Amino acid sequence: MMRLAAALVLAVFALAAQAELRVRVAEVDPPAPATLARDEMLSLRIEYTGADGVNIWARPFYKGQPVLKVRTNASLKHSGDGTALAWFSLDEAAEVDEIRIRSGGGSPYRESEVLSYPIKVTGTGQPGAHHARAPWVGELLQAGEEARKAAIVADRSSPLEGRSLLVLVIFGLGFLVAVFGGFGLPAWATWKWRGAWRALAALPLAYMVFTALRIVVDVALKPTSHNLWPFEILISGGTCIVAIAVLGVARKLMQPRA
Repeated sequence: MMRLAAALVLAVFALAAQAELRVRVAEVDPPAPATLARDEMLSLRIEYTGADGVNIWARPFYKGQPVLKVRTNASLKHSGDGTALAWFSLDEAAEVDEIRIRSGGGSPYRESEVLSYPIKVTGTGQPGAHHARAPWVGELLQAGEEARKAAIVADRSSPLEGRSLLVLVIFGLGFLVAVFGGFGLPAWATWKWRGAWRALAALPLAYMVFTALRIVVDVALKPTSHNLWPFEILISGGTCIVAIAVLGVARKLMQPRA
C-alpha cells in the first residue's frame, strides 16, 4: 500500500512538472548588442516545453519599466514542446535592457511572466537600413503564417456552438444599433432642436463623423491600423446614444412648464 501511494505521488509530481511551461531564448536576431532603425524587428527564437494551448509574447523593458511605442507580433497557441517566434520593433528612440517573456492561456484565462532575458538594444527612432534577417526568422515567420491560415480555415469550417452564435448575433445587433443610433439620433436632434440644444446635439454627431473618417483614413494609409474597428464603432456609437439620451432628458426637464 505504501509503495502504491508513493508511486501515485511521484506520478502526480511528474505530471505537474511536465505541465509546467518552461522557455528559453535560443537565438536573437540581430545579435545583441543591437542597434535598430525605426520599425526594424528584433526577433527571438524561443524554445518551450510543457505548453498547454498558450500564447507566448516578448515585451521590451528598460530599468524595470515597459518600453512604450513598440510593435509586437500576435502569438499563435502553442502546445507541447516546440519553437516559437517572438519579435518587437521600436517606433522611437529607446533603450532596452531586458525582455520579459510572458504566456497567456488556460481556463480561466491568465497571464504570467515565465522568463526575464537581459539584453542591450538601442533604437535610433530614425529610418535606416535594416539588418539582413537570419534564415530561421524567415522560416518561423512562414510557418506561423501557414499555421494561422490553417487555423482560420478550420475555424470557418467548424459549426458555431449555440453560445458562440448567440454572442455573434448580439454583437451584430449591437453594432447595427451603434451605427444607426450613433449617427441617426444626433442627426435627428440637430435637425429638430433649436438654440444651444442644437449645438450640443451636433457634438456627438461630429464625434461619430470624426471616428468614422479617422478609421477610413488610417486604414487607407496602413491597413492593419484598426483591426478592431467594429469595437471602435460600437463604443463610439454607444457613447453618442447615451449623450443624446442625457441631453434629451436635460432638455425636457429644463423646458418651462405651461
